[in-house]
Amino acid sequence: MFLAPKEIKEPTGESLVYCPRRVLVSKEFTFDAAHHLFNYDGKCKALHGHTYCLQIAVSGLLDDRGMSVDFGDIKQIYKEHLEPHLDHRYLNESLPYMNTTAENMVYWIFEQVAKHLPKEREIRVEYVRLYETPSSFAEFRREWLLDD
Repeated sequence: MFLAPKEIKEPTGESLVYCPRRVLVSKEFTFDAAHHLFNYDGKCKALHGHTYCLQIAVSGLLDDRGMSVDFGDIKQIYKEHLEPHLDHRYLNESLPYMNTTAENMVYWIFEQVAKHLPKEREIRVEYVRLYETPSSFAEFRREWLLDD
């Protein structure tokens, strides 16, 4: 038996915000890229590739829609500012000069996301996690900026 949905009404004078606290949202992306490592004697010294899995987690206070950050906004940052440097690229040439370890890359990604987030509602990057393989990842967290 199919029940017709009730008419959906826009609220009038009521707040759509229920949570008064900071909320974290995360979006995941995959990309394929090649690189090699400098100053390293293992097999990763040679040119090779990975299918990377990238997790970007940001938090903020809720807006009038009841959202901290729209998943689409995180996707737009990835598409415009990260993907052109990462997907199907030779990372040793497409990233700033660095040894393209997961540790260096995750910090660069963290910086890029932070630079392009909206400035309202205390939105901030909480962590970025980059998997080189399904069981090996590097992570950078916002609180580690305070370790100095």
